[in-house]
Amino acid sequence: MVEINYQLDQEGKVLLEKIKELTEIASPTGNTVEIMQNIMDKLDQKNIQYKLTPKGGLMITLPGQNQERQRFLTAHVDTLGAMVRAIKPDGRLKLDLIGGFKFNAVEGTYCQIHSASSGKVFDGTILMHQTSVHVYRDVDTAERNQTNMEIRIDYPVFSAEDVEKLGIKVGDFISFAPRAEITESGYIKSRHLDDKVSVVLLMEAIERIVAGDLPLAHTTHFYISNNEEIGYGGNSNIADEVEEYIAVDMGALGDDQTSDEYTVSICAKDASGPYHLGLRNLLVTLCEEKNIPYKVDIYPYYGSDASAAMRAGADVRHGLFGAGIDASHAYERTHITSVIATKDLIETYLETPMK
Repeated sequence: MVEINYQLDQEGKVLLEKIKELTEIASPTGNTVEIMQNIMDKLDQKNIQYKLTPKGGLMITLPGQNQERQRFLTAHVDTLGAMVRAIKPDGRLKLDLIGGFKFNAVEGTYCQIHSASSGKVFDGTILMHQTSVHVYRDVDTAERNQTNMEIRIDYPVFSAEDVEKLGIKVGDFISFAPRAEITESGYIKSRHLDDKVSVVLLMEAIERIVAGDLPLAHTTHFYISNNEEIGYGGNSNIADEVEEYIAVDMGALGDDQTSDEYTVSICAKDASGPYHLGLRNLLVTLCEEKNIPYKVDIYPYYGSDASAAMRAGADVRHGLFGAGIDASHAYERTHITSVIATKDLIETYLETPMK
């Protein structure tokens, strides 16, 4: 049984506030410039060198004690989102989904429409067309799909022409309001904890390494990915010297899962197949040696940047671990104990030499 600390200490509060800050920056896949700029500003403040890749990812390479055998760690800032699919005659919007989720996961969600032509942002709500029980007889039975789901814009519009005058057009990005909250009992609940928890933890590790507080066993490339939710975030920019590739991403919770919100979840297999057994065993050994609470799990309908790298032909040992997150790709939640366990495993792994 994991010992759960329900009282947030100052370190935990600061960590969760950093996660909350990132969740509140809109970053649907394909529209991540603002959040990348936020991260670059943080790196600039610490005088940490980085490279912005052509497809918009961020690479931070830090020298370790062994420079010949290298590592690659990635986490992604891109999130689920949508695009304007069509403007309906009554001024409502049809939407097209970005990323792997279902329409029911966003029903009732506040959202923002990002106009590419005007640069303005408009608020709205994602609703079923047949929402009012006082009007529609099929409220209970109507399918949540692209035909029936729509966006109600918070602006007086009565026609497609009214919407177009605002500068809203087909192809404009739609982001979902995270509604992030931190509870006194140590939870953070929000959209987009996948994978902004991991991004914050990699940034914490980078800052500790640069400050001289965390010894780095091997030269390590930290890649902040921006296309993971559509399958190709971290499958490029992998140096020939890299032998181990770790995706720090969420652990999925549900029926038949061992993962929970209070441990770090180590993936044995996902939809792409098994992860490298030797690297998985190393992660388990480190957890047991350092008393880091962990669970080993299988995610049946899941893929990561590590699995994308393998499909792209990377000749590396690949692994995956992360905080256990409930209700993935909907209104997610995790606990500070899981966040801290993931942080501890990242740091322990980075200071441990390869065999």
